Amino acid sequence: MFSLFKKKNPPPNTPTPSAEPDAKDRAHPAEPLEEDSNTKRSWLDRLSKGLKRTRSELTQVFTGTQIDEALYEQLEEALLMSDAGPKATAHVLQALKAEVKAHHAKDPQEVKALLVQVLADLLKSLEGTLAVQDHTPCVIMVCGVNGAGKTTSIGKLTQHLGALSYRVLLAAADTFRAAAREQLETWADRNQVEIISQSGGDPAAVAFDSVSAGLARKKDVVIIDTAGRLPTQLHLMQELEKIKRVIQKAHPSAPHEILLVVDGNTGQNALAQVKAFDQSLGLTGLIVTKLDGTAKGGMLASIALWGEERRKTHGRGVPVYFIGVGEQLQDLQSFVAKEFAQALIEA
Repeated sequence: MFSLFKKKNPPPNTPTPSAEPDAKDRAHPAEPLEEDSNTKRSWLDRLSKGLKRTRSELTQVFTGTQIDEALYEQLEEALLMSDAGPKATAHVLQALKAEVKAHHAKDPQEVKALLVQVLADLLKSLEGTLAVQDHTPCVIMVCGVNGAGKTTSIGKLTQHLGALSYRVLLAAADTFRAAAREQLETWADRNQVEIISQSGGDPAAVAFDSVSAGLARKKDVVIIDTAGRLPTQLHLMQELEKIKRVIQKAHPSAPHEILLVVDGNTGQNALAQVKAFDQSLGLTGLIVTKLDGTAKGGMLASIALWGEERRKTHGRGVPVYFIGVGEQLQDLQSFVAKEFAQALIEA
């Protein structure tokens, strides 16, 4: 987990450095900053609270006194209700039964503890690191459907990177929706970073200008906010593909990250979105938002299983870099499988 702390002011009489440190000398954005136990406890409490509706369906399965087929049937139903999906549900049940047998479990509470581990093992493949220091600038293209929390997630990520001394440039490539540009401009002003923005025009041109500006101004990170897209809107998906091609003309190795922001409330539809955007763009990572208040937290299990299948054909899966359980800055944190599984199952 990383902490979203504001950068501390230097103490009085501290000499001002003559030049900014190179990106390689800065803290890694996904490495945890030093944080106290209260900060970590606060995040875990928010995560647990956010997953309460999903957890309530799963934990009541273990209120009985014996391990029998009825327990597994109830668990299967609860997993399906949490939108884990049929494949992931079958995978979890098979693995759980094997663990119960191996550990000679006798009590439903033991099964509950084993379920936490089974889920953590499945979700472990979703852990990943957003390595922005590997490229200068690191060009991040962010996409997603309207209402998923895309622009807000960009703002939170920008503030985190700024706290770690990364020089960020934002690109408002949603050129036809004034509210989107204004929202990103607000985040740019709040984080005191530069932004490339224009009304109307070609989104791909804004992306090209932004990458070019990032190179010229020696920025560490360029984050490109694209317009909201539904994967069923073929012509709009093709526009995203065009933006990606144009970015590559400005910087041949870019975009270095293509992130999809997914609304956790969409359940199995989230997996459909991931598949569609991945097919068009080749995703490198996910940000899952709005997990607070949803009863569909099990959807990450289906994404994890799909990611394992993708790894076999493409050599890598699609990690969940960050999850969000609220509107506050600190509510966007790195995804840790064990923490998520515990919050999902344990009261």
